[in-house]
Amino acid sequence: MNSMKLVNLKSSLEAEIQNIKSAGKTIGFVPTMGALHDGHLALVSKAVKENDICVVSIFVNPTQFNNASDLEKYPRDLSRDAALLESKGCNIIFAPTPEEIYAENELNSSFEFDFGGLNKVMEGKFRPGHFNGVVQIVSKLFSLVQPDKAYFGEKDFQQLAIIHHMVNTLNFGVEIVDCPIIREPSGLAMSSRNERLTAEQRKKATEISKVLFESRNFVPNLSPAKLIHWVITKINEIDGLDVEYFEIVNSKTLQTLQSWNEPSVGCIAVFCAEVRLIDNIRYNTVDNLELTIDN
Repeated sequence: MNSMKLVNLKSSLEAEIQNIKSAGKTIGFVPTMGALHDGHLALVSKAVKENDICVVSIFVNPTQFNNASDLEKYPRDLSRDAALLESKGCNIIFAPTPEEIYAENELNSSFEFDFGGLNKVMEGKFRPGHFNGVVQIVSKLFSLVQPDKAYFGEKDFQQLAIIHHMVNTLNFGVEIVDCPIIREPSGLAMSSRNERLTAEQRKKATEISKVLFESRNFVPNLSPAKLIHWVITKINEIDGLDVEYFEIVNSKTLQTLQSWNEPSVGCIAVFCAEVRLIDNIRYNTVDNLELTIDN
């Protein structure tokens, strides 16, 4: 399979997957909503390198948007995305319509799933139903693509924890590969939503990562609760930025951290004008975890 194929129908995709599987080839899968940037392309490059065949889905999933205007404004440019993917060695793009993926009743009713509490905090708290939509679409895509490995970025930290939980709960035979955040030279986490920022807003948005990086200097001297207060105050002082939440949580359970002697990650959502941006930062690896406990 030398040239890249663009597939819109489930039946066509299933035929392609059957051929790949019967040839004994491995499949690496990168699910996306398009508007691709270097963060996505890093996932694709890894999938190409580690598997015989790379499949990328491009699908702006309506069931994970709890804001209709956000869904409407989400950037879409399939021909640009396809050219980028071909240049990275992608073999198959699956770009279906919502009608191809969902029956009408699925679009009008909530998908139920036991998240084990992972959906009650942070994104889940502020975007009710969002993760139901994520699990709904990713479980459908996994069933269609049957990947050996699937690649997800750590920028969506909570989503990644939920995908791991979903794979364990639903017994998917797929290895989830966590990939580090890719940042712009300014430090701003790469996101399709960055396209909606003006030059002035983009400059302000870079302050989010700057404050997060600076906050590492206060560990372990400030308690998690005090550090949360410091980060929120510092970012909200910047005109045009408005923190929706900042939480420091256990990186496995996503539950709020009371002290520093467990693996921790700080997760943030900030409105830059009307564009909602998320980012996160790890506070202690196992190495400096021991250091923290000694103190």
